[in-house]
Amino acid sequence: MATIKDIAKIAGISVTSVSRVLNNRGYLSNDLKKKVQSAIEELNYQPNELARSLQKKQSNIIGLIIPNVAHPFFGELTSAIETYAFSLGFKLLVCNSQLDPKKEEEYLNMLRASQVDGIIMGSHTMDVLEYVNVHQPLVTIDRKISENIPYICSDNFNGGVLAAEELLKKGCQKIAYIGGNVDLDLLAKKRYDGFAETLSKNKVWHTSLQTNLNGFDFEEYEQIAENLFNLHENIDGVFATSDIIASYVLKVCQRLNIQVPQQVKIIGYDDVKIGAVFTPELTTIHQPIQKMAEKTVDLLIQQIGGEKVPKATIFPVELVKRKTT
Repeated sequence: MATIKDIAKIAGISVTSVSRVLNNRGYLSNDLKKKVQSAIEELNYQPNELARSLQKKQSNIIGLIIPNVAHPFFGELTSAIETYAFSLGFKLLVCNSQLDPKKEEEYLNMLRASQVDGIIMGSHTMDVLEYVNVHQPLVTIDRKISENIPYICSDNFNGGVLAAEELLKKGCQKIAYIGGNVDLDLLAKKRYDGFAETLSKNKVWHTSLQTNLNGFDFEEYEQIAENLFNLHENIDGVFATSDIIASYVLKVCQRLNIQVPQQVKIIGYDDVKIGAVFTPELTTIHQPIQKMAEKTVDLLIQQIGGEKVPKATIFPVELVKRKTT
């Protein structure tokens, strides 16, 4: 493997000069930079990122722990975070926890040992104390861990309100909520609070069904939807807390010959890109995934630079009307 000594020998300059060019330090003439670049290309030199990070005390690498990158919401979020972070000179190390506390803990310890500059947590199954003891720049997504750790989320409560109001406007009288397990300490639970409060104020009957603790079991979504219609044949409105759950409700309706939206109206949450290609196209609550991703990276980089950041960043949501309502 080539070293900077090899580069210096081919370029006919000192090791110090090579180091200055690689680290962009001091005055660098165009001739000097061309010599180093030519030698790098000839040797196919790849810098030792770990060594450079130890020298600079910054790796320009950030860690991201999410439940499952295969889930469309987390897939879009991860892509947006990686693209934006890369544009700012940071690389992303992605870890899938599968909502396994042991796996999440091991990934967290690995990231700390790897000397990443900061960590974004999108998976939250461990005890709060584990996060408090990270002692590194940290931003969480959809979970408030403590008063000292910044978090971002969409306005989950208002999302639930918007969904309930739309179903009421469409004349629904027996409405179901399908969402994540309430034992998970996530801000997304407020979607149910907004939904239930709105329907209760209007004295409209409603019920709720929850996923298990592994809230990303797609087969379970379909089974829950089947259970819903087996238990309540006259359900005429469904609010699902993700577009993926909503898609399985739609699938079950099609199999049971339940007409959407004539007999049942369905609203999802997230507004992931595939929601607009379902048949019929899915009405949903839009949360600004791109803006949320960019803000998460900004908050982390500001902390890395020693800046103080706001502890709560809540993004507004909006109803996107399509053909399932």
